[in-house]
Amino acid sequence: MNKDTVIDPAHWRAARNLRLAHRLDGLYQRPQADAGLVREGVLRRAIGLTLEASGCQAPMGSNCRIEVADGGWIDAEVVGFAGERTYLMPSAELHGLLPNARVVPAGAGGGIEVGEGLLGRVIDSDGVPLDGKGPIVHEGSAPMAGVSINPLAREPITQPLDVGVRTINALLPIGRGQRVGLFAGSGVGKSTLLGMMTRFTNADVIVVGLIGERGREVRDFVESTLGEEGLRRAVVIAAPADRPPLARLHGAYRATAVAEWFRDQGLNVLLLMDSLTRFAQAQREIGLSVGEPPTTRGYPPSVFAKLPALVERAGNGAKGRGSITAFYTVLTEGDDPQDPIADAARAILDGHILLSRKVADSGLYPAIDVESSVSRVVQDIADDAWRGRIRQLKQLVAAYSANRDLIAIGAYQRGGDPATDQALALWPQITEFLSQDVHQAASLEASGQALAELVGAIGR
Repeated sequence: MNKDTVIDPAHWRAARNLRLAHRLDGLYQRPQADAGLVREGVLRRAIGLTLEASGCQAPMGSNCRIEVADGGWIDAEVVGFAGERTYLMPSAELHGLLPNARVVPAGAGGGIEVGEGLLGRVIDSDGVPLDGKGPIVHEGSAPMAGVSINPLAREPITQPLDVGVRTINALLPIGRGQRVGLFAGSGVGKSTLLGMMTRFTNADVIVVGLIGERGREVRDFVESTLGEEGLRRAVVIAAPADRPPLARLHGAYRATAVAEWFRDQGLNVLLLMDSLTRFAQAQREIGLSVGEPPTTRGYPPSVFAKLPALVERAGNGAKGRGSITAFYTVLTEGDDPQDPIADAARAILDGHILLSRKVADSGLYPAIDVESSVSRVVQDIADDAWRGRIRQLKQLVAAYSANRDLIAIGAYQRGGDPATDQALALWPQITEFLSQDVHQAASLEASGQALAELVGAIGR
């Protein structure tokens, strides 16, 4: 540089700042360029099932491993973050946690192993066999969160599905690919009805998700309800009530993903999930733990976002694919049909079947309240004559129910109401039609014929 050259101070400062910016940009980009770099963190807080880590960089929904006192590891999932804090939820029991324990990101989760080797097996929410029959041979993997289907690409519901239960086949016909809620309180025969549909439904594959139920019921369902014959074409995913809330969520997601895989093979799948309420309660535990505001009866907003996301995965696939006909049980707390989860489920399902304690107390099983139950696809799968017979029988049942107390004490006088007179005359045949032995199947054709004969007796 010539000694007589005059340096412009402003130009010199701009050049210096540019060089500094390039240097800082390189410092920021260098860690990102290293694909193998893992940002570990440390455990700062553990309250209940909520774990807080700092210094850990992992996306929402990914898995992390937390070191425990004996040198082992606990798996956890990222469920939220705030500033430098990452919120984790364990998928197993918490034992041996220490302050400042290592938290190591383990990569993105969400994939499950699938294949025909799942048939006849009982697994947990992580895919680990519970039946002692050895390892499972898998054919591939599928996303646990499923793949969204264009609603215009789904096949319409046009074919009835034989579920083997006379009342449902005749009065509440179910379409192949329909999503139905089974609303029930405790002790009204919900599990028994599920078992009947499991044994009698005309489906290629049955996927059963036992979510948040008692551990004893898992074995009873597998050995007594399904039996050896029913288990051959079934897959059971069990996440009992003693499992952490994240494991219960994963159980529902895994059951749905397994059903989706079989549907994509062109098969007709029956998905039974017991229960949708326990799924919602698990998400409530997680949402409240990470600071979500409670709304109706303590349920945070995320619950009402996850319910339709789960239910919409069932149904018919695209043209040439199979179908998932799904039954979701909904537990009505205190037999209250306006329970928030029950109310939300009714809005997103294609129909609901209500099991009534009053009907059960009368000794009528299955205890289906035909007046309060509805199938929203009956217009698409039943002809005018069939729908007319359904209306006629429902009118008779409604007339008898409205005057039940008067009839019971002998105060009803014949001739007061023609519909009640007909219902009273045919009530023995109606109760026989609505009741069914748990070990006896009633085909779709036989159910329709029995309804025609019963309605045909009106006015004779």
